[in-house]
Amino acid sequence: MERRLSRRLFWLRGLALVAIVFGILTIKSGGEVVFGNAAARTAAGNFVPFVVWFNFLAGFVYVAAGVGLWAQRRWAAVLAAALAAGTALAFAAFGAHIASGGAYEMRTVWALTLRLAVWSAITLFAWRVLWTPRQAAR
Repeated sequence: MERRLSRRLFWLRGLALVAIVFGILTIKSGGEVVFGNAAARTAAGNFVPFVVWFNFLAGFVYVAAGVGLWAQRRWAAVLAAALAAGTALAFAAFGAHIASGGAYEMRTVWALTLRLAVWSAITLFAWRVLWTPRQAAR
């Protein structure tokens, strides 16, 4: 039982590092478009401003969730679930933007798909590890 728990915690820490690095990269790439010069915005192509802002701000929450996962805090699993849900809502709004004839980049579709998959997987794993009876006191 203890070995199984330590293996789960090993994977949880790995996911924490993924979340932190993913967050830093998201902040960097979103910040370049949000605060960058005209060349940065041109390079982004037909970006959708609300998606870029959502991703940029979510990057800070990614880092916070990663820190919480590293520290094995139950709230990090809740935060990961909120990130997955928020990403799904942003994806739905993006879909409505496309359906209404709005311009977009295909890479945005793939990026949102990746973000939703990553945060859904982190949520499922974190929930299993952090909401066990032994962890309930946290």
